[in-house]
Amino acid sequence: MHLLSVEHITKSYGEKLLFEDVTFGVEDGDKIGIIGVNGTGKSTFLKVIAGLEQPDSGTVSVGNRVVIRMLSQDPVFAAGETALEHVLGGDSPQLRAVQAYAAAMEAIGLNAGSEKLQQELIAANAKMDELDAWGLENEAKTALSKLGIYDHGAKVETMSGGQRKRVAMAAAMLLPSDVLILDEPTNHIDNESVAWLEGMLQKRRGALLMITHDRYFLDRVSNRVIELDRGQAHFYQANYSRFLELKLEREEREAASEAKRQNLLRNELAWIRRGAKARTTKQKARIDRFEALKAAGPKGADGKLELSVASSRLGKKIVEAEDVGKSYGDRQLFAGFSYISVPEDRVGIVGRNGSGKSTLLRILAGKIEPDEGTVERGLTVKLGWFSQEREEMDESLRVIEYIREDAEQVKTADGTTISAGQMLERFLFPPALQWSPISKLSGGEKRRLQLLRVLMNAPNVLLLDEPTNDLDIATLTVLEDYLDDFPGVVFVVSHDRYFLDRTVDRIIAFEEGGVITQHTGNYSEYREYAEKRSAAGAGGGSPAVSGGGGNSSKPGGFAGGAGPGANAGKASGSASGASSAQGGAAASGSSGRERALKMSYKDQKDYEAIDGWIAEAEEELSAVAEEMEAASSDSVRLQELAAKQQQLEEKLESLMERWTELNLLAEEIAAQKKG
Repeated sequence: MHLLSVEHITKSYGEKLLFEDVTFGVEDGDKIGIIGVNGTGKSTFLKVIAGLEQPDSGTVSVGNRVVIRMLSQDPVFAAGETALEHVLGGDSPQLRAVQAYAAAMEAIGLNAGSEKLQQELIAANAKMDELDAWGLENEAKTALSKLGIYDHGAKVETMSGGQRKRVAMAAAMLLPSDVLILDEPTNHIDNESVAWLEGMLQKRRGALLMITHDRYFLDRVSNRVIELDRGQAHFYQANYSRFLELKLEREEREAASEAKRQNLLRNELAWIRRGAKARTTKQKARIDRFEALKAAGPKGADGKLELSVASSRLGKKIVEAEDVGKSYGDRQLFAGFSYISVPEDRVGIVGRNGSGKSTLLRILAGKIEPDEGTVERGLTVKLGWFSQEREEMDESLRVIEYIREDAEQVKTADGTTISAGQMLERFLFPPALQWSPISKLSGGEKRRLQLLRVLMNAPNVLLLDEPTNDLDIATLTVLEDYLDDFPGVVFVVSHDRYFLDRTVDRIIAFEEGGVITQHTGNYSEYREYAEKRSAAGAGGGSPAVSGGGGNSSKPGGFAGGAGPGANAGKASGSASGASSAQGGAAASGSSGRERALKMSYKDQKDYEAIDGWIAEAEEELSAVAEEMEAASSDSVRLQELAAKQQQLEEKLESLMERWTELNLLAEEIAAQKKG
């Protein structure tokens, strides 16, 4: 079903062209990701489609009875309303029925003997039946809870900016719409909420347009991508992974075309320089051709984002935390946290919103003091603090003034020195933009500027608090590459699963009950371990160390407990692998002798066949990928294939887990026999 048409829309702000002559349609089932460098006009693009802003030219045509809802970055709320009231405060028939029923119940409670009110309650009850609206309030509460809002009666005006955004998102998910528009929906929500939202949007009917920097989210939810680049829109019938392949192919074609144009231009230029006379028609045509070739060059590029900044030497002692605890009022966030950082540490800090992640990072940075315990930083430590908020930016300053507050000259990684203005150009702030007030920048441009200033100070310990919020994918990719070569230590609080997988090799996880656990590995490996531990019914406390993490005698590990109940239980990283073996994993018997390990009949059969099963699954995935490419213009078929692809990926993941489990068991059996 065709829902809306965008025809030849163009939008500029002053002299800056955001997008030009963009045309496309949106069908039922389309899930479209909008990507591009910060400042290219992505949010404005969505606002034009939603009818909140008018284009300079062109039209947006919406089908009859098509409902469009947009979750903006700055949602508006009524004064005094609660979170639940906002979510249930829409204008759909079901929501109006819920509101009428609630009002009738309240009125009858004040005057139970009124026959008129009794009739109104009966009518409201019948309307609830007719519209099947009884489960709506429960759905609203579930959505709020899944997004980390547990006090449904709290006044929205008392909440933080991130909490307000989540309340608005719950409302957007609950209210019926044909086209849902989301601007950075994964900002300000934790990893578990992102996973829930991802599942909801995958199942949701209708169409979806969204801006997001979360590459896993974009890859799993979208089936179309629109890239805004230098005023042009490029369209891809693909998810994010396939988009990267198609974009590379497009850029290679454009590069080949540009090389051919440059070669022709060189030939024409040589002819012109030989002294062409413009008297004859033929010669005039040749000169015109030269001018046309010059004009046909690529549009002024935004430039390539470059991040090349020096860092300071780091000594042996870096950051050491011992028995650190913090409480707010009667609520204890964590206690007994100890950690010794080592050179080139890459530590991700994860957990639910409000669990204390940012508080811990602030304590490590010396921004706030712990209630108990100590944090010591080495004499050579030079901290780089990149916060969630822009509270340290004076937005009345011009861009170049903000950078020059720290340094007029910047030392790059190769030892050369460049001016602040040159560094700004490398970070995609052209000279004209450098003299703009910071207040005129987009949210993403402000974040990019803030990041540049942090790195210009040549830190050797980086503390990044939600660095992916508002940064575009291009900037994140460059930051990830920078961290690959960064010789210092990095602590990062993030909900971006891709960024964590890409940059960290150790996880500090805030879990239930104020427990902090450590896992050696990236975020996906930690989640896999945590899910296996949960499935195995690990009770009591969580393991203080998992997957080969450190302890008090090893650097880079906890030097003690990590919160209440941290030592209540211990589990080895291979426990799940041994769970399928007869007799358990090297469990000790009552006599104290080690029980012999062996494979069950099912384990043995699986062990013999697992490689073939994995090969078959990989072949099926490859075949589906080819079908998706062939069906790139058929959105319905593409959706079916995307669902099939997801099932096969889950099947392959399960097989790989089983392969790992069986091979671990086989290795343990072989080692036991040798012993």
